[in-house]
Amino acid sequence: MEIIGKIILKLPLQTGVSKAGNNWSKQEYVLETQENFPKKVHFDFFGDRATQYDLQEGQMVKLSFDIESREYNGRWYTSIRGWKAEPADAQAPVYAGAPAAAPAVGGVPVQPAAAPAAPAAPAPDFMNEPSNADDLPF
Repeated sequence: MEIIGKIILKLPLQTGVSKAGNNWSKQEYVLETQENFPKKVHFDFFGDRATQYDLQEGQMVKLSFDIESREYNGRWYTSIRGWKAEPADAQAPVYAGAPAAAPAVGGVPVQPAAAPAAPAAPAPDFMNEPSNADDLPF
């Protein structure tokens, strides 16, 4: 899944050692979408990715992520785990013969405005024409 938004909070890097003796690290962020009703999304990068993406507050990013839920002591917890982040203003390459991709606002594609139409012929002026009694259909 993907989401586009601005990083509004970068939490401190967390590190530790698992029960198996393996080192781990986790970097958490909060992203805010740019919609009419903005949503805040808490996500993290785990393991090697924790230091791979050094996102900064105020940066616009396109985040690729997975959602996972798990049960612990009868309660369910959901996490959003990022696996790739890139600048939101980066554009995909345009291939020859393919139409250009429409820009997105809040994840919704925006259609380009239509070109202005050619001026229409003037409407006939029925008020100033001479009256003809034979033009009635009945």
